[in-house]
Amino acid sequence: MSELKNDRFLRALLKQPVDATPVWMMRQAGRYLPEYRASRAKAGDFMSLCRNAEFACEVTMQPLDRYPSLDAAILFSDILTIPDAMGLGLYFETGEGPKFKKTVRTAKDVEALPVPDAQKDLGYVMNAVSTIRKELNGRVPLIGFSGSPWTLATYMVEGGSSKDFRLAKALAFNDPVTMHALLDKLTQSVISYLNAQIKAGAQAVQIFDTWGGALSHNAYREFSLNYMQKIVNGLIRENEGRQVPVILFTKNGGQWLESMADTGATALGLDWTTDIAAARARVGDKVALQGNMDPTMLYASPKRIREEVATILQGYGNGTGHIFNLGHGITPEVDPANAGAFIESVHELSAQYHQDS
Repeated sequence: MSELKNDRFLRALLKQPVDATPVWMMRQAGRYLPEYRASRAKAGDFMSLCRNAEFACEVTMQPLDRYPSLDAAILFSDILTIPDAMGLGLYFETGEGPKFKKTVRTAKDVEALPVPDAQKDLGYVMNAVSTIRKELNGRVPLIGFSGSPWTLATYMVEGGSSKDFRLAKALAFNDPVTMHALLDKLTQSVISYLNAQIKAGAQAVQIFDTWGGALSHNAYREFSLNYMQKIVNGLIRENEGRQVPVILFTKNGGQWLESMADTGATALGLDWTTDIAAARARVGDKVALQGNMDPTMLYASPKRIREEVATILQGYGNGTGHIFNLGHGITPEVDPANAGAFIESVHELSAQYHQDS
């Protein structure tokens, strides 16, 4: 594998000195880019884009070609590939998001679920990872990812996205044995899926716990964090002679940062509701922090975006261990020029915080 020309992202994750704060964006390959929309139209639909390694590579590279100063690429895929490989039949309704043809609501449903073979059943993802790594040619590191077991379970039980997670929570509270059996299967699946991505060339991995923050304090620990801990314990942590950092991101999870830091993850993703200065004070040197500008700030003027970037950088303060990102994914209506202003502002304004590096 080719040498990394820009390893700023990996160095910051490991709290090693950097010359500027690295930056990437969740959903950086996506609908806000006209070139992405053109590729998707050519592919026919979203899953055809994911399942074709050339298309997945093309859209992964698009933001890097438009914004050459991005410090990482993230695999183009979807968090729901695992439930799809379990036979639930993933499809997308226009304007309604992901849906499943089959749901999982009983002990019998859970028993019938296979644990997918990452190479065989999700081989198209590994093909995409290796194709992207080759195309990157050491330009920046490649991030692999998965949904968290709890987040995947909510979609599988609800049959799609949900505002209140009524069915998933009812299953967890009324029949915890069945919910734990489902989460166990998902945990095994996520471990083998992420390890296969690492073997195929992913140089860091992120676990997206998008809906963990919808749980109460105790339920979060029982049904979400507990399983992310098992994943962290089960992952390959060194490959190609380098450490493989693990990022945990629980949206609306700011109240659990200390417990998340105790998992042994390398970094924690912050959404925009948590103050980064307070987060750094709470976790100390235990983990790096990733985030956390409100994605809707990208609808503001470049001048206002720059001010917000300055505020967040000042909040984190001097030294390494910060990866700049949005507090959640970039939204489809953002002007690509504003995303560019955001990325440039991070590099320009952050150098002063790394002068001792």
